[in-house]
Amino acid sequence: MQDLPLSDFPLKTYDKIRYADTDRQGHVNNAVFSTFLETGRVEFLYHPELPIRSEEASFVIASLNVHFLREITWPGQVDIGTGILNVGNSSIRIFQKLFQQGKPVASAETVIVQVWNHSGQSKPLSEEAKAVLEKWALGQSKT
Repeated sequence: MQDLPLSDFPLKTYDKIRYADTDRQGHVNNAVFSTFLETGRVEFLYHPELPIRSEEASFVIASLNVHFLREITWPGQVDIGTGILNVGNSSIRIFQKLFQQGKPVASAETVIVQVWNHSGQSKPLSEEAKAVLEKWALGQSKT
């Protein structure tokens, strides 16, 4: 997975690097990497035409593991590749990579769980949601 180019991800988006994202060393602060990853996740978790979230439910992060590969520098943009590794009963395991000027700068594996808003307990994904998520699985042909 670490060798995947942006073109191999079923979901692609980007985020603008802001001057305020930089730290005293002049590169993008490591905490901002998580914000860029969030941009990629939100694009599919809350997709207006292909909804996967059940009513009265939300998505929460159960695990986030980021591997920093290079600095990100301002100005410019970060390209974000996102794909699904596994769909469980109520969880989604996601692999993402961040790129700047075509070079990988970070990779991450995230586990997201759908939970009931009123209790915080896990809520199973619908069969419809699972079918949509499978379309975005890494290694699937692009349609």
